[in-house]
Amino acid sequence: MKIIPLGDDVEPLLDPDLVWNGIVGDLAVTSLADPVNPGGLRSGQALATAVLICLMTDRRVEQTELRDGDVNRGWPGDSFDLANGDVALGSKLWLLRRRAIEPGLEVIAEDYAREALQTLIDQGAVARFDVVAVADRPAARLDLHVSAFAVDGSRTFDRRFAVLWEQIDGISDPLA
Repeated sequence: MKIIPLGDDVEPLLDPDLVWNGIVGDLAVTSLADPVNPGGLRSGQALATAVLICLMTDRRVEQTELRDGDVNRGWPGDSFDLANGDVALGSKLWLLRRRAIEPGLEVIAEDYAREALQTLIDQGAVARFDVVAVADRPAARLDLHVSAFAVDGSRTFDRRFAVLWEQIDGISDPLA
């Protein structure tokens, strides 16, 4: 399963401050010649980057949430190293990779996305998120439409993401 932004741009450098080489994503950095922040993290699209990190990072789950044969993902430290009140980073969307796109899956995907994005509300980055999932069964795709709103009600982020199901699990180069 992979999550990709849906849009018109086809450049390897996405609108958010992330670089994707077809296999691995990483934070984008400025050039060493940048007069303000040489070799530092690029931060022109902070909210878009934070949303992508929340959705695309695999969150560690309880053993009871795993299906037979699943290996837990996410940062193992989240199971013992969270301070009181801390929330594990990432989403549980990865749990859907072995599920058929059946009726009701949209609700589960929306709940997983909202749970992952809640940290941005808690931190005061946005006031609320609207998340809508729509299944495109013939394309084996689930589209997530994520909108963020400021305290004054203005929309500060609006993006669609495709959650694609692969025909076989464990493809070595899923975006190549």
